[in-house]
Amino acid sequence: MMTTLTCSSSSSLILQPLKPPKPSKISRFSKPRTLILRVTSISESKPSKNSSKKPQKQPTSKFRRRASYGSSRRSTLKKTFSQEQVNFTAPFSTDPQVGIIGGGMAGLVCALNLDKRGVKSTVFDTGIHGLGGRMGTRIIDPQPLIFDHAAQFFTVSDSRFGQLVDGWLERGLVREWKGVIGELEAGGQFIPYLNSPPRYVGVNGMRPLANSLLAQTSMVNVVRPSWISKLEPYNGMWHVSENGKPQGQFDIIIIAHNGKCANRLLGSSGLPLIARQMKRLELSSIWALLAAFEDPLPIAGSEQFEGAFVNGVDSISWMANNSKKLSSSQSNDPQCWTFFSTAAYAKQTKVPQENIPNATAEKVKTGMLEGIEAALGLSKGSLPRPFYSRLQLWGAALPTNTPGVPCIFDPHGRAGICGDWLLGSSAESAAVSGMALANHIAEYIQSGGVDPEEFAVGLHDESRPLEGHDIGQFPGLESKVEEEAQTYQLTT
Repeated sequence: MMTTLTCSSSSSLILQPLKPPKPSKISRFSKPRTLILRVTSISESKPSKNSSKKPQKQPTSKFRRRASYGSSRRSTLKKTFSQEQVNFTAPFSTDPQVGIIGGGMAGLVCALNLDKRGVKSTVFDTGIHGLGGRMGTRIIDPQPLIFDHAAQFFTVSDSRFGQLVDGWLERGLVREWKGVIGELEAGGQFIPYLNSPPRYVGVNGMRPLANSLLAQTSMVNVVRPSWISKLEPYNGMWHVSENGKPQGQFDIIIIAHNGKCANRLLGSSGLPLIARQMKRLELSSIWALLAAFEDPLPIAGSEQFEGAFVNGVDSISWMANNSKKLSSSQSNDPQCWTFFSTAAYAKQTKVPQENIPNATAEKVKTGMLEGIEAALGLSKGSLPRPFYSRLQLWGAALPTNTPGVPCIFDPHGRAGICGDWLLGSSAESAAVSGMALANHIAEYIQSGGVDPEEFAVGLHDESRPLEGHDIGQFPGLESKVEEEAQTYQLTT
């Protein structure tokens, strides 16, 4: 990248194009344009009193400026798509470094596979309690009460993911969940899955699994909690910062998270093709209600299930007994349950997840507890009150569309995306995406970047609707369920 630099003692650096480009729309067939930057400096001194500049008029009530907080989707799209394309031409550094923003399943598996290929990486994650993203486990002391409050379990249908899971089994990180699961119809009728494929859970919850994934790596650095707020291309490298504080420079950058934060980060990054693909992603919302009861729930019939997909109830899509799932003991300990709302119910009651009003929280909690009663066939108000409960909104819970590609990579901008949404909405999709991008980047580095066009992946693929349960996809489970449903209909 060609740059010129002039400095003064009290100045701030401003990035400007040498020649302002004519505005144009980016079509799916348009080629990336090279951005040549000049870094200049200007004084930040205040204008003098005798300045001939006219003071700016205050906006009237009729033409009042919009508040700076937030922006419309249309204005964000306009800013995103009008970016100039960054084009790195300098050779890679002698010891290439990859920055991975997001420490969920996709980002962690990507770092793991880069390590196997001899490439160093740094994972930046916002997690305060640990890594994992939607592989979340909440532990409440002193009992303790343990809840998987995001990913509930996963299945395996891809051989590459299967090899990874086999390694986790050998290390004692996961085990097969053999408890009874199935479908629960409103009114309490439960239909078990008789021949479902193996289901896996973290031995002590999903988050401990995530925290252990990088234990055997030697070239992965983890920084958390960290909220990367800016990406800047300079001197052939990506410079990342958190609220103005530099966090390192990297040959290649990977976006392994999504939602508003990812869109904001990419909005002025110089990666319009990457930003456009991220903008196409649509996400559902889900309420998670964690509840602990002194005694087992009054489940009708002899089938004491541990997990159930709920049908016919507006406010509940899933319920699982964490105490049974995560412990093989038959003690009289408290029963810890995770309940998920439907995506439709969450959409109706959605509020900013950073600041949930008490009135909304109480309304949602009441609605979900009533939904549990309806699902179990209990009379209104007969469900025992939990002695502990916590409500959480996953505002960007699961993807509802997908481009159907394993990863996205812009070789000119030396940036990529990995995540479950590129292939589906499962732990397997996330892991396969992370593997694919890691291998792709390792090969690109080995090539020296001399023929970048050969390494462009997923930059123009359209998205299509994604099917699955409200709480995600479970590869291999759906087909078995359909077979059993047909058998059930024939025998009833």
